[in-house]
Amino acid sequence: MRKLLPLIGTPSGSHPGGRSAMTCRFRCGDACFHEVPNTSSNEYVGDVIAGALSRRSMMRAAAVVTVAAAGAGAVGVAGAPSAQAAPAAGKGQGTGHGKPSKDKGARGLRFTPVAPNTRDAVTVPDGYRQDVVIRWGEPILRGAPAFDPERQTARAQAGQFGYNNDFLALLPLHGERDRQLLVANHEYTDEVLMFRGYDPENPTREQVEIAWAAHGLSVVAVEEERRSGKLTPVSRHHLNRRVTATTEFRLTGPAAGSDLVKTSVDRTGRKVLGTLNNCSGGTTPWGTTLHGEENFNQYFANSSRATDKRYGIGTGTTERKWERFDKRFDVAQEPNEVHRFGYVVELDPYDPDSTPRKHTLLGRFKHEAATVRLTHDGRPVVYTGDDERFDYFYKFVGSKRMRHGNSRWAREHNLSLLDEGTLYVARLSGDSPAIEIDGTGTLPGDGEFDGSGRWIPLVTATEDGAVSHVEGMTAEEVCVFTRLAGDKVGATKMDRPEDIEPSPKTGKVYVALTNNSKRGVDSNAKADEANPRHANKHGHVLELTERWNRADATSFAWSLFLVAGDPEDPATYFAGFPKDRVSPISCPDNVAFDDHGNLWISTDGNALGNHDGLFGVATQGDRRGELKQFLTVPTGAETCGPLVQDRRVLVAVQHPGEVDGASVEKPASTWPDGPGKIVRPAVVAVWRADGRDIGV
Repeated sequence: MRKLLPLIGTPSGSHPGGRSAMTCRFRCGDACFHEVPNTSSNEYVGDVIAGALSRRSMMRAAAVVTVAAAGAGAVGVAGAPSAQAAPAAGKGQGTGHGKPSKDKGARGLRFTPVAPNTRDAVTVPDGYRQDVVIRWGEPILRGAPAFDPERQTARAQAGQFGYNNDFLALLPLHGERDRQLLVANHEYTDEVLMFRGYDPENPTREQVEIAWAAHGLSVVAVEEERRSGKLTPVSRHHLNRRVTATTEFRLTGPAAGSDLVKTSVDRTGRKVLGTLNNCSGGTTPWGTTLHGEENFNQYFANSSRATDKRYGIGTGTTERKWERFDKRFDVAQEPNEVHRFGYVVELDPYDPDSTPRKHTLLGRFKHEAATVRLTHDGRPVVYTGDDERFDYFYKFVGSKRMRHGNSRWAREHNLSLLDEGTLYVARLSGDSPAIEIDGTGTLPGDGEFDGSGRWIPLVTATEDGAVSHVEGMTAEEVCVFTRLAGDKVGATKMDRPEDIEPSPKTGKVYVALTNNSKRGVDSNAKADEANPRHANKHGHVLELTERWNRADATSFAWSLFLVAGDPEDPATYFAGFPKDRVSPISCPDNVAFDDHGNLWISTDGNALGNHDGLFGVATQGDRRGELKQFLTVPTGAETCGPLVQDRRVLVAVQHPGEVDGASVEKPASTWPDGPGKIVRPAVVAVWRADGRDIGV
């Protein structure tokens, strides 16, 4: 990896999506400067558009589709039916709004938008308050010491809140009044911001082991203040837990026990140490949390295999140089260790002694998230995106029904739900002539970017075994080399599919596509109707409607809900809402819903020159597309893990101070504790000063 020696204040615009060079180094291993991993030729959207059905003929066809075809079973499907789903209700992009009402905004979004800014602070609307819930290094386990940045140890960090918090979940603590259980991901470490005098060419063993302990997950009980939205950690609670890069995990699904995942240390292929680069995630209806291992490739050195290249794994040393201290991070010495990362992790936060699981049936790639809804008969459906330029998004449909209750029998059954069912990948086609998609973002003649799509089956697993639906690949190979399986079946290349969230109100599914600076550049895939801009630095949000609104459907309709950027840019689009009445937004990343059905979007890498933030947007009614900025985060930080409750909003402020050339000695941010204190990632709660519900 090339050595970067930038100065503080280097314009972030020179890096894809507005990220700093430091972020590119430590978060994703300079992924944007590597060759695009997906060199397959399956540019199916552009190929199919020319012969696609017109909008009118598609609607006529949808009218005669049988209910049986719409509800085709998800298990064991060798070939999906052609997608002829009806367009999403209420799209009306530019034509179906009517005049918005003259109140203060959609219910749940009635606040004065925060102006874009570059303040080194969390900025919230007038009439709102905020407080730090928990910071990196705060003790959560019994015996863990108070945080001391000058006297860090691996043992101390293993009992303290981890670094770079991302996904957040708040779960009920039954029988404990005013308490909830906070679960947080710890994606990666910024060693130059953690250790005074850090030498990136010569990290010490202690520094490396501290970093191992700072990765992973945290579970910590929190107590709420009844008159506000403030949350206070309950240290040493019996459910508090740390999961790190050395915690034991159980590998499940078709790849578990295969020769592809066996190592010299684990000859069974079923026991993995640690989880890495956990980005976003999701909560399950059965009370567990899911965590996506994302940029795991950056931790592994010295690869020479084509399959590793497809995953962006380098041929030389790594940034952190962990391979010097544990051979499992050296592909040349342990070729299969890298096959044991890149999965969806499931954690039971109510059992601190349980062994977390890695579900191989959900595929191996850079999982940004894993969000769950249930079918009409109670089977789990999991949506997940592969956060890479020109990669794909996926859906898993389970074959076993969830069991209700908290008995040991029910919980054990539910922990196996993600090990039987079918994994699909998405293929989209547009309904406009290819000539109308010119890469500028100009709307086609029908006034909207939209079309239909199919879920293409990759692998099905039952209690009797697993079957591949991909020619030339076994079930185990599909689960370990899922990207290659997507290549083979002609999945649609997307602009970095990240968080995917189904609406609890409508069932529509929203896909955050963060950006893709390589779209249409050089020999890379050109714009198509689902990814309509070349050199797409601002990203967009796709709205997907499953056929008959069934979670287990194998076809869907889609449209672009938002095309991000400066509202004054003609290439932007806000579901048809007047663009002079929305906030500017760039690089949508994590998404969440409130109880009113509004979509909340956090950003990562704002390419408009302002700090990242959190935005709310109405998805229904005459305010559909009205987007308002709720908060901004400090210098160098990313907004992560948005969680919107009735009376509070939680965000994870990740990597504050991550600016080119910054260090402990030369901080670029003084958040959250002010000058003279080390910068620390933290979780922040925001609430209304008058104690009322958010945005009403």
